[in-house]
Amino acid sequence: MKFAHFMTALATAQLASALPRGPSHRRRATGGVPSTNGVKFSINGATDYFAGSNAYWLGFQQEPADVDLVFDHLKESGLKVLRVWGFNDVNEKPGEGEAWFQLHADGTSKINTGADGLQRLDTVVASAEKHGIQLIIPFVNYWTDYGGMAAYAKAYGGSSSEDFYGNEKAQAAYKTYIKAVVSRYSNSSGIFAWELANEPRCKQCETSVLTGWITETSKYIKSLDSQHMVAIGDEGFGLKTQSDGSYPFSFDEGSDFEKNLAIETIDFGTFHLYPDSWGTDNEWGNLWIKAHGAACMAANKPCLFEEYGATSDQCNIEKPWQQTALKTEGLSGDLFWQYGDKLSSGESPDDQNTLYYGSEEYECLVTDHVKEIGAKSLGKRYPHVRHV
Repeated sequence: MKFAHFMTALATAQLASALPRGPSHRRRATGGVPSTNGVKFSINGATDYFAGSNAYWLGFQQEPADVDLVFDHLKESGLKVLRVWGFNDVNEKPGEGEAWFQLHADGTSKINTGADGLQRLDTVVASAEKHGIQLIIPFVNYWTDYGGMAAYAKAYGGSSSEDFYGNEKAQAAYKTYIKAVVSRYSNSSGIFAWELANEPRCKQCETSVLTGWITETSKYIKSLDSQHMVAIGDEGFGLKTQSDGSYPFSFDEGSDFEKNLAIETIDFGTFHLYPDSWGTDNEWGNLWIKAHGAACMAANKPCLFEEYGATSDQCNIEKPWQQTALKTEGLSGDLFWQYGDKLSSGESPDDQNTLYYGSEEYECLVTDHVKEIGAKSLGKRYPHVRHV
């Protein structure tokens, strides 16, 4: 999801130093590392459909107590997976107390492991471990929010995100950052999967550009951590299965969903859904969901419905997508965009898609959805029992 319009306000209002924890909190995962089982995910010995959310902002928070509050509410809600940004790239060092994870300038990159750097992400990982929540951590953004690929390109020669993929020096810096993050958390019980990027695209590129980059990078991640799953973090563009010829099914963004899903070192498929941004309609979203399920069934890998949202009438619009996802073979989970809560500094960021804990929309799309998942799972385990 692209969300530049409130980035500055968040950076100035909420980002200050968190209590340092450092990598010393690492521990070997217990109960088994999350994995795939055909087209399903397995977490802590349970193979099922799992619900979760996105909270990109959580790793930048000032107060560890706010992080714990969020995980308290996620656990209480029955959500199992949370996707948070594992990146915060800058080309100039920000003001005192503002979070930044990596500085790119003059052909060099510096990783910040201090109190306003990766120690903030340490707080998130430690709380996830404590609460039994699984994290998906992407390493870079396609969009310029929090620096993104363009921040690498600016430092190493280039001006756009597309310049990132073929720049050897930028790729070397990117891999150095991946190694720093993976080695920091590879033994954590709070990691669900690593992701190459948030919504990687390559406009006007041959699909071979992204496919080659995904192949090389995912293989590299697996060489660092063979236990945890690896995914792309893409929107699901470029799909022949059940295509109606609309823009998202096209290959205009340089992505070939089925070809990339077939890469050996990619464990599951991801796709997003924003009809308002893509020139489609809400009903079309059900076709999009089913098409990705069919592609994942053919590949015998799970699909994660990783982002979806609407800016109004959320219950009526998003509930049918959730119900379609639950009925679609090949799908093993969904993460709504995005989770919101009341923090010590006020409400977390609202991009109009946000579902705030305790709201009517949250009751409809989280509380009721988790109950429906539980009822479906119970029905599969005991198909001949009538539930009243």
